[in-house]
Amino acid sequence: MMEPLVDRPGPQVGRSSLGERMASCCSYRSLQTWLPILTWLPKYRLSWLQMDLIAGLTVGLTTVPQALAYAEVAGLPVQYGLYSAFMGGFIYTFLGTSKDVTLGPTAIMSLLCASYVGGDPVRAVLLSLLCGAIQTAMALLRLGFLLDFISFPVIKGFTCAAAVTIGFGQVKNVLGLKDIPHEFFLQVYYTFYRIPETRIGDVVLGLLCLCLLVMLQWMKRTLEPPSEQDAPLTKAAHSLVWGIATVRNALVVVAASFVAFSWNAFGSPVFTITGKTSQGLPPFRAPPLSETTPNGTSISFGEIIKDFGGGLAVIPFMGVLESIAIAKAFASQNDYRINANQELFAIGLTNIMGSFVSAYPVTGSFGRTAVNSQTGVCTPAGGIVTASLAAVIICAVAPLVDYRVVMQFWRIRKLDLVPFLITFLLSFWEVQYGIVGGVVVSGLMLLYNVARPNIKVCDHGVLVMELDSGLSFPSTEYLNTVLYTQALQASPPRSVVLDCHHVNTVDYTVVKELRDLLRQFKLRGVGLIFSGLQVLTDWVVYSIRSWRSCWQQTCRILDTPPVWRRH
Repeated sequence: MMEPLVDRPGPQVGRSSLGERMASCCSYRSLQTWLPILTWLPKYRLSWLQMDLIAGLTVGLTTVPQALAYAEVAGLPVQYGLYSAFMGGFIYTFLGTSKDVTLGPTAIMSLLCASYVGGDPVRAVLLSLLCGAIQTAMALLRLGFLLDFISFPVIKGFTCAAAVTIGFGQVKNVLGLKDIPHEFFLQVYYTFYRIPETRIGDVVLGLLCLCLLVMLQWMKRTLEPPSEQDAPLTKAAHSLVWGIATVRNALVVVAASFVAFSWNAFGSPVFTITGKTSQGLPPFRAPPLSETTPNGTSISFGEIIKDFGGGLAVIPFMGVLESIAIAKAFASQNDYRINANQELFAIGLTNIMGSFVSAYPVTGSFGRTAVNSQTGVCTPAGGIVTASLAAVIICAVAPLVDYRVVMQFWRIRKLDLVPFLITFLLSFWEVQYGIVGGVVVSGLMLLYNVARPNIKVCDHGVLVMELDSGLSFPSTEYLNTVLYTQALQASPPRSVVLDCHHVNTVDYTVVKELRDLLRQFKLRGVGLIFSGLQVLTDWVVYSIRSWRSCWQQTCRILDTPPVWRRH
């Protein structure tokens, strides 16, 4: 198992000199932060190489048909899907922090590209360069913390919905149907509507592959390790069965490809195949910054940027959001951690370098990442060998539909079901809407907790109110209302002790509001006392000192010694 962040340096506490900061930036540990390969490569084991090669070969076989199909979704010549498929494997091996994620063309990015580039390869390549530049800038500015607002219910909702969407998206391939819309609900409708057009050869081959994959998966799961007393022949048979079950995805893809080739070679094309594509690798050259139309009109860089419009915000953000959600889902499933800023940097650099080989924008692929994880990849090195049949993808994503998590949300915190369900349901409309909707709802729930902190009220002769979190400007109105209703509007008005042991942040708005409250308490001849306040400002200290006599009186009531923090 890869340990991408075990030796990653944590945040430094306290201030350091300029020289110390420069020395830290040039240290080997800092280099490990930017090049995670330096963390896991020295610990690389020979046993990992076997699993990485198997996973890489399987995912590589998975990528080719997908890349061709996604290029068609983007409205581009099919070879552009292949051009976009290989750069991510090399870049991510050096810069990625997830052992499972594979970068390449995806359905979401292909659909977004189709809406902004209109099937123009020149604009698609330029869009890759610009997306990469924006994502890399976000990484260098350390904006990865923004992605921490993707909560676990959002990730689970996205994971389940994406698994259903991708799994059902392969049904049309099993049935041999073409020209099915990519929108989920239309896809469901037209798949069932056009069942009479099913190609028998594709159905038979797809179902055989599914049955074989399920059987091999069950064999591996139920296979017990050999004991010391077993004969050498028994141990060899065990190793053979384990090896076949482990490489099941690659074996099924190769076997199915051979069967399809054999039938076509004998003039009986009963299977749907991807067809021919342009040969050779794309030339390595700088992406074009302008375009000349077939009628000779020259379109400048600025005009192309203007035409992209909001796409320069939507596509980079959705690319990062999709990849980080995938990385977090598989990191949680396989018990390791990722670095959001480093993931940003890896995706950005992949898109920049991809534009030099005629690639359009890429991101983390859910289906291929699932295949990578299911095959047992150990490190990002599995991405070097990278490309699927519908049966492989269906079997890979099926375990990711986690129905048990719904009951866990219900038992632990029922409100977590809200962002989960919103993400899950909206993802069937458009996956990007599901993620954005879930993040927005999670953010609103988080802001509500900030604006309505829990205040525990006890009566010990004076009112003691215990705050359980920091005080910031959204919570001032709520705190004001509680103090007025509980103390100032009481008959007679009552003194209040605010227990601030858990408060570690106070902003300007809060200080201003507390100063007004102190004045209101003074006018009514009662006191507002702060106990255990760790963060003091000039105004708060001044106000507290002006109420020293009232504080001492309160201490006598509570029978506790007055403890003062020097300013």
